[in-house]
Amino acid sequence: MTPATHSTLFPQVPESADAVLDGLDPEQREVALALHGPVCVLAGAGTGKTRAITHRIAYGVRAGIVPPAGVLAVTFTNRAAGEMRGRLRQLGAGGVQARTFHSAALRQLQYFWPKAVGGELPRLLERKVQLVADAAARCRVRLDRNELRDVTSEIEWAKVTQTVPADYPAAVAKAARDCPRDPAETGQIYAMYEQLKRERDVIDFEDVLLLTVGILQDRHDIADQIRRQYQHFVVDEYQDVSPLQQRLLDLWLGDRDSLCVVGDASQTIYSFTGATPDHLLNFRTRHPDATVIKLVRDYRSTPQVVHLANGLLGQARGRAAEHRLELISQRDPGPGPAYTEYADEPAEAEGTARRIRDLIATGVPAGEIAVLYRVNAQSEIYEQALADAGVPYQLRGAERFFERQEVREAGVALRGAARAGGNDPLLDDAEDLPAQVRAVLSTKGWTSEPPAGSGAVRDRWESLAALVRLAEDFARAKPGATLSDLVAELDERAAAQHAPTVQGVTLASLHAAKGLEWDAVFLVGLTEGMMPITYAKTDEQIEEERRLLYVGVTRARVHLTLSWALSRSPGGRASRRPTRFLKGLRPGSGPLGTAGTGGGPGFGRALGGGTGGGTDRADAPGRRKRRGPVRCRVCGTTLTEAGEMKLMRCEDCPSDMDEGLYERLRDWRMEQARRLGQPPYCVFTDKTLMAIAERVPASDGELVTIAGVGVRKLDRFGADVLAICAGEEPGGSHDEA
Repeated sequence: MTPATHSTLFPQVPESADAVLDGLDPEQREVALALHGPVCVLAGAGTGKTRAITHRIAYGVRAGIVPPAGVLAVTFTNRAAGEMRGRLRQLGAGGVQARTFHSAALRQLQYFWPKAVGGELPRLLERKVQLVADAAARCRVRLDRNELRDVTSEIEWAKVTQTVPADYPAAVAKAARDCPRDPAETGQIYAMYEQLKRERDVIDFEDVLLLTVGILQDRHDIADQIRRQYQHFVVDEYQDVSPLQQRLLDLWLGDRDSLCVVGDASQTIYSFTGATPDHLLNFRTRHPDATVIKLVRDYRSTPQVVHLANGLLGQARGRAAEHRLELISQRDPGPGPAYTEYADEPAEAEGTARRIRDLIATGVPAGEIAVLYRVNAQSEIYEQALADAGVPYQLRGAERFFERQEVREAGVALRGAARAGGNDPLLDDAEDLPAQVRAVLSTKGWTSEPPAGSGAVRDRWESLAALVRLAEDFARAKPGATLSDLVAELDERAAAQHAPTVQGVTLASLHAAKGLEWDAVFLVGLTEGMMPITYAKTDEQIEEERRLLYVGVTRARVHLTLSWALSRSPGGRASRRPTRFLKGLRPGSGPLGTAGTGGGPGFGRALGGGTGGGTDRADAPGRRKRRGPVRCRVCGTTLTEAGEMKLMRCEDCPSDMDEGLYERLRDWRMEQARRLGQPPYCVFTDKTLMAIAERVPASDGELVTIAGVGVRKLDRFGADVLAICAGEEPGGSHDEA
């Protein structure tokens, strides 16, 4: 079984119930046939759990055993719910409700509120940050942006664990939770936040669950009505259920046991939000007669990647580790994981960007590559490095696909063309649906060939190209489909935030990467203090960090690179150590741990060549040489931020930049970008131009020392830049490298 391609995104609907079972492996088939009583599916990463449970639902519906309107499938993200609904439609089970916990509860709350409480449901608060800020101000507490975010997270944790404000300090102590502020103060802000919500007649997302639970507990007639509606429940990602969600699920079920849960305790990484694997681990205790099925055939990753993943869990401790699943790869062998040690963080980012550029050159699509890090603050240096390397990228968690301006404009244009039907002159020569879509989107900037380089123009084109590919897949799956059918499909996907693939290297935190996969994954910044994170103190917190790294490793299908830097800035003291989680797993890191956790063939080989099977220390020719500490040339302070190091001064120190020179450099850069067909930042970033205009280099030696120039750009642009700095005209055009 291989990852889905564009041609398989819209498969043909199976002709019969038995046909739904075609293509399932023995364990997946066992899941699909287990339609009665409590069922627990323990599914490892990449083992096809979504396939198994959607085929289970579809088989039950198609065989007449389960009424489609009587099934409620719940998961944790709109994207996952949308994907599940799409798969169920393709399997002929389109009437099944697949929703998030919050979406299902909100729908019930809106319907039953007038009957249970009376009047209109209070307005739902989309973002609680401003209200938390107002609550803190009422309490005479000043919070900066980061503190505000931390307190908001604490309030959310308290609510999903069903902790009232008065009990918050005790609950924090009992959970050994590392509270970012004084618990008594946070509890006071929490209490004021709840008071302000009542005053302003608003509710938040946690209230949606709490109020639904309250109504179902108090109004047995309403609870009975919901139970008559839904007789069968499926819960995906069950290891992430919070106590509040479990309480709601119990009320939905009543005294019945028609429940199927799916999860993997080794992928529990959201305990800070109140999630706990205890409900999954205790399922057999609560349901002694439950059917338990394990999915361990990994269809996602090569044996080399799976070997490392198993090795990580083989060293784990604790209750979740006792229930770990030993994955068995079903794919052909691939390259071993590459381990690379760098002198400093800028070198790690630049080295990662080079390797990504090399991978793309070998044919790996940019959209099938990801850089994953522990915290979002690590993204900036990789954004800069990829931009300098001319590699397109997208930030996961940034603007949603269907909220992009070009996608909204495309939707309006497609909807207008669908309404016009045969009266739209744009469609006169379009013979089929894809041709119609290409004709419409050509008015919005789509072309048959992509623009060169990256940046805003390429981003816009990629969004439109993703819609074209989606139309092609849709037409293959549904011959004779009309433009109106496609518009309806897009509307459903927008509602579920089920976006098509956009080409560009993904930058994401490890938490945001859960549920996703790529051909090539770069796990960066793997040092003690970052992995595990410095505030992980207890044994359980450390083990959750290990599971987080496991999730990162299992996102990779073929290529996996793990790297770390010995210091933060160039010339800094090399005091950092690689994460303890790789000890005994990477070559040269000491004796192996638990049996079966060793390297294996090709283990440790770097993508661009290795060091005899060991860790690549990035000492290849062309690697930046270590320098002394970078100091501000104005005040002498040691610089640590990448942007400040590029300028050679603190951001708030006075600049002696030659404004006229800076403008001439910007004009020259714009001309070069136009000539090369690339966005301007691929020539030089603004920070690099500012540094040049401040230091006014007079020789190659002076120019190459400016961060962001380097040997490659010195060869391409050095003569022009030095001429402009000398007040002369630049030499002329440059061929694209």
